Amino acid sequence: MTEKLLQYLWNYKVFKHFDFKDIEGNSVEIIHFGKWNKNAGPDFLDAKIKFNDLIIAGNIELHVRSSDWIFHNHSQDPNYQNIILHVVFEHNVEINELTGRNVPALELKSYIDENILWKYEKLLDRNQFIACENIFNATKVPVNFHEENILKKLDEKSMEIEQQLISHKNNFEAVLFHSLAYSFGLKINAPVFRQIAESVDYTIINKIRQNPLQLEALFFGIAGWLSIPKDGQMKIWKREFEFVKAKFNIPDLQFHPKFLRLRPPNFPTIRLSQLAALYNQYQNLFSKIIHAHHTDEWYRIFKSVKASEYWDFHFNFGSISKVQPKTLSKDFIDLIILNTVLPLKYAYHRYHQEEIIDEIMEFYQQISAEKNSVITGWKNLGIPVTNALESQSLIYHHKNACEEKNCLTCSIGFKLLKEN
Repeated sequence: MTEKLLQYLWNYKVFKHFDFKDIEGNSVEIIHFGKWNKNAGPDFLDAKIKFNDLIIAGNIELHVRSSDWIFHNHSQDPNYQNIILHVVFEHNVEINELTGRNVPALELKSYIDENILWKYEKLLDRNQFIACENIFNATKVPVNFHEENILKKLDEKSMEIEQQLISHKNNFEAVLFHSLAYSFGLKINAPVFRQIAESVDYTIINKIRQNPLQLEALFFGIAGWLSIPKDGQMKIWKREFEFVKAKFNIPDLQFHPKFLRLRPPNFPTIRLSQLAALYNQYQNLFSKIIHAHHTDEWYRIFKSVKASEYWDFHFNFGSISKVQPKTLSKDFIDLIILNTVLPLKYAYHRYHQEEIIDEIMEFYQQISAEKNSVITGWKNLGIPVTNALESQSLIYHHKNACEEKNCLTCSIGFKLLKEN
């Protein structure tokens, strides 16, 4: 037993029966269990009980053992002066201070199903895909489970975007550019690509985006690739970079993307060229993305993007390869939509206090589910995953609940623990 589990059981009222009696055998009727306080102070606030024919309002403190009251130094803390009930799993010592104030002690050991304790111990001990794997039941997934997870994720992303907006003077277009750069960098180069994007004021990007050669040269120069040209095209990029750098007084900064463990189509050279092509091709990109009403509109935007002609027969500078236009795959476009477009669209409409939740959920349902080890793990447990609404929800839940073993905050875990 842990204090956290005891609080959980009290909050959700998971007991065999509610005919509570204190350690003296007196009846204790819980009229209101109180509000779970996860900050400093008593565990449950604004509770109400009936004891000795009196209705008493105040706070409730929970401990695994009654002696924890002493170990936690509650007697010296003024926050614990309004305790009306001391709830413990095991009563092992009399607390004279509480007895003197006529505060009853309620021992819960006999009111809790031992099966719950056994399940919880198993959850904490196991090291599997998810802690509850051996007792998991796909039918216990609550209604609207996926929608609630997606909203949690979007609200978190929206808070991040709001902070970025403060930094960039409410310029949504600049925030979109930085976020797209992050997505184009994928997992390996995402932070570096964001640094490259944020190292130059977005107004400069806007001024040179009509010149694809200069925009590409700017990205390559900040990436530190143009110092020693390997061919004629690199010399042209170097010349253009030096011109743009001098014209706009761009500081002498370099951020070096990584090539290690990347497939050639995901090389940072290709992805930065594609990012430059995207911004050259669409002068009103933000408006097109925000005002789209179907995923097909986004697919049309990104499907037309390809790296510049040089990259048709290169993956890296100076090394010729088999001719292959470097376009964006559908899987890559899906990642951009999921990681950048949908969070920004949600944040934009929330910023303007416009209702968008139903439309956002429809967007997620129009996108294919991701394929990775986490999704495979959920499928093996019997959960169907047919679209991005479900896959994104399960990835989010696995990261924030299962990996952290936050079983007591999990709506599935609640049902599994409560089930006999």
